[in-house]
Amino acid sequence: MTNDSEQSTRLIRPPQLRTGEDRSASRLELFLDLAYVLVVAEIAGAFALDLTWHGAAVFAAMFTITWWSWVTITLYANRFDTDDVLYRLAKLAGAFGVAIMAAAASDPTGAETTAFTVGYLITRVLLLALYARAWRHVHEARTTITIYLAGTTVGAALWAASLFVPGPAKFWLWGLGVALEATAPLIATRKGDNAPLHVEHLPERFGLFVILVLGESIASVVVGMHDTHWNPTSVFVAAVGFTVAAALWWNYFDLGAAAGKERLTSSDRPQRTPSADRYAYGHLPLTLGLAAVGVGIEQYIVHPAGELSPGGRWALCGGAALFLVGTAVMISGDHGWRAVWPWPAAAVPVVLAVGYVDELIPAVSVTAIGVAMIVVILAGLREQRRGKLPVDENA
Repeated sequence: MTNDSEQSTRLIRPPQLRTGEDRSASRLELFLDLAYVLVVAEIAGAFALDLTWHGAAVFAAMFTITWWSWVTITLYANRFDTDDVLYRLAKLAGAFGVAIMAAAASDPTGAETTAFTVGYLITRVLLLALYARAWRHVHEARTTITIYLAGTTVGAALWAASLFVPGPAKFWLWGLGVALEATAPLIATRKGDNAPLHVEHLPERFGLFVILVLGESIASVVVGMHDTHWNPTSVFVAAVGFTVAAALWWNYFDLGAAAGKERLTSSDRPQRTPSADRYAYGHLPLTLGLAAVGVGIEQYIVHPAGELSPGGRWALCGGAALFLVGTAVMISGDHGWRAVWPWPAAAVPVVLAVGYVDELIPAVSVTAIGVAMIVVILAGLREQRRGKLPVDENA
């Protein structure tokens, strides 16, 4: 019989449920995150060059695909991350697939469509192999694994079929593949078996992804000041833009993430309640909004006194609103929408209203967004003092 110490030193070990162990994000997970943040940077750059409704739609779609690829790999690792050689090789090969996606992300619906499809398919095929391996070894989780296997298989098949379909139909297959695959966690919540989530590891992983996406806003501040050659008005707008990014960080980590984690951990079986689904899926609009805010901040810095396009204005205002909507979904948990009023739901129409005011010059409107986000922080802190929101003890 192999003891635990000998088992941990073997190069090849069967996967097992690790949701009962104390663990944090691994160095391999952080390495993979670097590849994903490159995709986000590329699609954000492409959006900045096409600030139209079409550009926004492509940006949102490509971000959703990228986010979903990251989430599915994260959910597998959350349960079955047995760090042996086979798992490492699969994860590193997946990172190369994500690198292909990043290289093609500047024009994923045009000349680089095939490359982007192949990169995404690499992540699906490797995920299928990992789940098939887990199905073989982790008998108590076979029902849950079967659901994920079915969703990933259907999604991968539709993406593979898109390689042979011309025109817009290709992108409909992409969307259908992601949509069908996204039902698997929802079904597993209700029909799965003894395969709980690791409720400490999951918030850490989502928080790390949020930090990486927030980094795009800081990069926008840097690039904006450099490209405007230290124009005083642009520097002022850059300072306000940095304040917006800092306020979003504060709102997420001290308020939203703490509340979301409390909702996630308050149930004895979070995988059997809507809390886990709302926590995970709420991060899609939240991080999409953060990525859009990064694009918007740079547009405001480059056009501080006029000539700001509606797309640039809505990238910032709409992105901030999406962030707040995602926060509301994430923290609603089993309490429903009564848990998100007035914080943060009441701030959404206020932020959107700034986007509708064409008369404001960019420096004034970005300041209004900055003030609004600071007020959101103060409102959240007030809710904490009243006991409606938990306090993050690790902050």
